[in-house]
Amino acid sequence: MKRGQLLGVAIAGVCGLGAFYGVLKLVNRPARVVTQEVTVTMAQVLVAKTDIGLGQITGPENFRWQDWPQTALSPSYIQRSGRPNAVADFTGAVARTPLLPGEPITSMKLVKAGDGGVLAAILPAGMRAISTRIKEETGAGKMILPNDHVDVLLTTRKRGDHVAETLFRNVRVLAIGQLIEAKEGKKLAEGNTATLELNPQQAEELAGANARGEISLILRSIADMKGGDETINTQVRVMRYGAKSRVNGVVN
Repeated sequence: MKRGQLLGVAIAGVCGLGAFYGVLKLVNRPARVVTQEVTVTMAQVLVAKTDIGLGQITGPENFRWQDWPQTALSPSYIQRSGRPNAVADFTGAVARTPLLPGEPITSMKLVKAGDGGVLAAILPAGMRAISTRIKEETGAGKMILPNDHVDVLLTTRKRGDHVAETLFRNVRVLAIGQLIEAKEGKKLAEGNTATLELNPQQAEELAGANARGEISLILRSIADMKGGDETINTQVRVMRYGAKSRVNGVVN
């Protein structure tokens, strides 16, 4: 190989080696990290410190103040800046709904005990609580629990036949006996009375029905809870041994 060719190969090799080290240096260069401080304005909000059950009377140990971003504040939240004595104010209140630890407290979720009884505190506006007698065989074998929804059935005896009439559909059960909340793991409700949530007209009808016959509660699926209650007044005639008899009711 001639001297000029050797010189050209040497120069090319040196250039290639320099390019390789240059690329290697760029690859290994630490990435530039850009940091920017963002200031989040916080407020202190009153939240539940422990589980608070439906109808529970609260104490100071059930509450705490928690930092909360002001951009996520709701007007219904209790802020320390506006109500610094809120813990004392809500001590002795009755829970109208179950609360989980860390859940913000609002005036709609708690009511002072002096403003009414426990049942009155959880009863929606315009509705009435009325109790009716039940037995194991007329209360779904004690499987009905508070906050379940039921159909209300009246059974009477007319002209020697038992007549079944569905009075109301999809009615909320407020309590069984003195139990107003189904406890965790509790599968049966003890008590011979069921307290139902009805409107004033329905409450009058149920009071009259209790004097006429036996009330049964028919447990409904949890999928039906979104529907409203409904008064039923449908009659069905059936044939028994060639004679007509009447059954009041409805096929849902």
